[in-house]
Amino acid sequence: MSKINSLTTEQLVQKQINGAKIVDIRPIDAYNGWRLHNEKRGGHIKGAKSLPAKWTNYMDWIEIVDSKGLRHEDDLIIYGYTKDESEQVAKLFNRIGYDKVAVYNHFLSEWINGDFPMESMANYKSLVPAVWVKQLIDGQKPHEYDNSKFKVVHAHYRNRDAYLSGHIPGAIDMDTLALESSETWNRRSLQELCLKN
Repeated sequence: MSKINSLTTEQLVQKQINGAKIVDIRPIDAYNGWRLHNEKRGGHIKGAKSLPAKWTNYMDWIEIVDSKGLRHEDDLIIYGYTKDESEQVAKLFNRIGYDKVAVYNHFLSEWINGDFPMESMANYKSLVPAVWVKQLIDGQKPHEYDNSKFKVVHAHYRNRDAYLSGHIPGAIDMDTLALESSETWNRRSLQELCLKN
């Protein structure tokens, strides 16, 4: 097994210029743009691929790696929230035949606090993480929330039993058919939706 090298920020920038592939092993919510550790900026290193560490427990992890376009001959750089988790994932890559693997452990301390390029998913605020919903229900003010009114909706398609068998406390029940026109299966007009209420 190859030794796992730890890169400085300058080395990461140079390797990225030279075509290295960067792998973000944090939860997808963090990759998308949510600041799960109250970091200064949300999102991921520009050009990084999302491959959450928890996915390494899935039977088809190797197929997921392939689907991300990560090849054995690639220079890989792994980063996450913790050094231990990054090194653990890097060692897994080593075990499956990736020899050019390094870790970057300065994402929280340097990358986010500098002016290094980052990206986030467009409209990530519309896809909230579970912890965000929990904070809202508990009366806290989660990141990116600037309102005082909210409803949690358990949406389903003709399956009210799913709602009745368990849902987020306080959630209301909604069959998505209420939003669709049965003639076209497209969303009803705003006027139609308002008349239903």
